[in-house]
Amino acid sequence: MSDIVSFAVEASIKSGQLDNFKALVEEMVQSTRNEPDTLTYESFLSDDNKTCHLHDRYADSIAAMTHLATFGEKFAERFMNAADITRFTVYGAPNDELKGLLGGFGAVFMGQTNGFAR
Repeated sequence: MSDIVSFAVEASIKSGQLDNFKALVEEMVQSTRNEPDTLTYESFLSDDNKTCHLHDRYADSIAAMTHLATFGEKFAERFMNAADITRFTVYGAPNDELKGLLGGFGAVFMGQTNGFAR
């Protein structure tokens, strides 16, 4: 098993907030490029532009907490003004501190039971 932790977040974009949401996600991507232990940071938008899936993958819990600190400082308020989190799933083995942080977002934790990554 590895230390890698990943997030799958589903967000419902609020009415009239699509352009703001898209601009915010672009800003978040540019900021996150500077985080060396963020392995994957992607967003996917539904055909009707109402739902966004965000997929994040971090080298370990410390990298995820580093990202969350930046997100909280720079982006959280604007994100919550533009979208509602409807599902938040965490994969891997986050440490207790990260679990505590993500529990406030209603995260569901899924521990790895089998598999591999390349």
